[in-house]
Amino acid sequence: MNAASRKAQHNVVIRNISPADIPNIVSLQKESFPYMARDGMIWHERHLESHLRVFPEGQFCAELDGRIVGSASSLIVKLVPDYAEHTWSQITANGMFTNHDPKGDSLYGADVSTHPRVRRLGIATMLYNARKDLAAKLSLRRIIAGGRLFNYCEYSDKMSALEYAQKVVRKELADPVLSFQLRNRFQFVKILPNYMKDSRSLNYASFIEWKNPYYKAGGQK
Repeated sequence: MNAASRKAQHNVVIRNISPADIPNIVSLQKESFPYMARDGMIWHERHLESHLRVFPEGQFCAELDGRIVGSASSLIVKLVPDYAEHTWSQITANGMFTNHDPKGDSLYGADVSTHPRVRRLGIATMLYNARKDLAAKLSLRRIIAGGRLFNYCEYSDKMSALEYAQKVVRKELADPVLSFQLRNRFQFVKILPNYMKDSRSLNYASFIEWKNPYYKAGGQK
């Protein structure tokens, strides 16, 4: 199924964003991440405009009854080595995606947001599936991302970030970000320290990876 026309219950449609959507996505960011908005760590119009200039295919939104309630921003990169440590600012060129590499082998998930009122409807999974469709279409080897360890602040006095992530992987703990990513068939690789200024994760993120099962080495994009 084409990601641009993917539909589900509740009249949700996943499609590529357009310039006209930008103000609505900025508003969505503020409502989805209020505490990050205070630190300026959300998309602004200049970021989204740059994303559309460099890689329009990688920018998705979710509409519910005609209203934008979710979004996902992506770019293509090539890491050397495959699991090189990085920060969010480094991998996204300070959020502008100007380092997007059409000849890269990895789709990088820079952001996913859903409006608080529509969570648990499967919208984030639909956005993840749109990325998987795109990775398959472009013959990319994998999807990678850094996922904030959202609840680590509640356990940091008891264990390291790696121990916390490993417990989430073993389902001994639940984390709203990492647990969701694991359910969507991503694999935990390692911890990324100082990934992003974030009080809940204490700046730690999990390096996650989804390997494209349709990828063939040497295939044409």
